[in-house]
Amino acid sequence: MKADLTLDRKKTALLIVDLQEDQRSDPLCVPENLDHVLANAARLLAVARTNAAAVFHAAFVRDFDKRTRRPFEPLAADGGPAFSRKGDPRVAICREVAPVSGEVVIYKNDASAFEEGSLEARLKALDIEWLIVVGVWTEACIAASVRDAAACGFRVLLVKDACASGTVVMHQTGVLNLANRLYGGAICDTERAATLLSGGAASVWRNSMPVPFRFRLQSIETLYNSL
Repeated sequence: MKADLTLDRKKTALLIVDLQEDQRSDPLCVPENLDHVLANAARLLAVARTNAAAVFHAAFVRDFDKRTRRPFEPLAADGGPAFSRKGDPRVAICREVAPVSGEVVIYKNDASAFEEGSLEARLKALDIEWLIVVGVWTEACIAASVRDAAACGFRVLLVKDACASGTVVMHQTGVLNLANRLYGGAICDTERAATLLSGGAASVWRNSMPVPFRFRLQSIETLYNSL
């Protein structure tokens, strides 16, 4: 259902997940519509900075010295990580959303931004209530981060047009699957998220029951657009 929402900017943080250079250069990593997502994420980052909201960046950097290879994890020909490996310049955060002084950067070895171990405590130290989440890939690192955030007691605002996956359909189904169990959170687009970050009110989609979207192939786009 749609409901009006306002956010206390002192208790709101923006989390940007995995918007790194390999997402536009490594064939294994490139999502569809990355330029559009980067532009929307950059807009929200600018609004967050203008309004002194907390900003966190998460970057996937696979480092076998910190976390050994998981069972069945794919490898490169030399036995190292298949992508996003430590030391590759392509793991750098994209220039459009590059961190500035005072913004926390979390380097993770798994999907969730909470995997590294410090994010929950950092957010709670700031008394954060709402976590605005953007980035890639929707059904993977975004989904894992959203679920862990909710498990830690944070309300999640998922910005649907500031996230992406391998294809538009993968992204849309990823969002709908998250929506089905996004208890306590909300979903909106960049325009409404920017309004909320600026101190205004906006109408957002909020979950009011388990599994409201029993979608089929023909209904995915319509239901996604309704969020």
